[in-house]
Amino acid sequence: MGSSRTRVWIAGRGVVLDAPAVPFPDARIVHPIQRGAIVDVPATARMLDRLLGDHMPRRARPLVVVTTPVLHGPAYREQARAVVRVLRPRAVLTVPTARAVALAADADPGRPLLVADIGARLSEVVLLVGGAVVDARSTALGTGDLVDADDCEELSEAVVAMITSMVRQDRTAVTTTALKRGALLAGGGALHPGLVPRLVAGLRAPMTAVREPHTAALRGAAGLLRSAHAHPAVRATSRTGCGPMSS
Repeated sequence: MGSSRTRVWIAGRGVVLDAPAVPFPDARIVHPIQRGAIVDVPATARMLDRLLGDHMPRRARPLVVVTTPVLHGPAYREQARAVVRVLRPRAVLTVPTARAVALAADADPGRPLLVADIGARLSEVVLLVGGAVVDARSTALGTGDLVDADDCEELSEAVVAMITSMVRQDRTAVTTTALKRGALLAGGGALHPGLVPRLVAGLRAPMTAVREPHTAALRGAAGLLRSAHAHPAVRATSRTGCGPMSS
């Protein structure tokens, strides 16, 4: 559930939804998700119910995986769970967007990895070690803020500044090692023709755009969902027809 678009993948059917993240025309807030934050839980829930109404059987009790901005913390995860209750899930799992991107890229979890996720209204840079988040930076800036579609100078400078800050504040060599290996670039910003060259020049390090970067987080979450379905706890939940909301 992004600031610009809502994307949904369903097991056995693939991507069933890629739509603008806006609710009913008469909603009190036109954009219930702003800068990656859920600012209106009821409106977001109604939006999700409306968008998925034709895609899910009414008696379904799905297992749901939601990607979440790293620095939005527990508050966002609770709001996300509240939103997806409209789908009557038997369980809800949350995964940091950067980790989902790494899963989609099939990155080696044993090596430190930098992920730069450039969205429409929010950009994050995250350091993963052993698959876990150990450092992160974000800025309320994205491709939707570009006044001139060809000019990404401000956005690239913001991303370079975040990564540079992480390197300088890391008393170990982990961030530097990850940067020298090359950062993964995801989100719609990775499709901007001028962004990658600017980042490479500003950081003097390689940047690799993930395949289909605008859907990388969704594909990673889909992989996690497939694995979760095979987990014994989830199978037990399926048999009983109920289960806890978990992450």
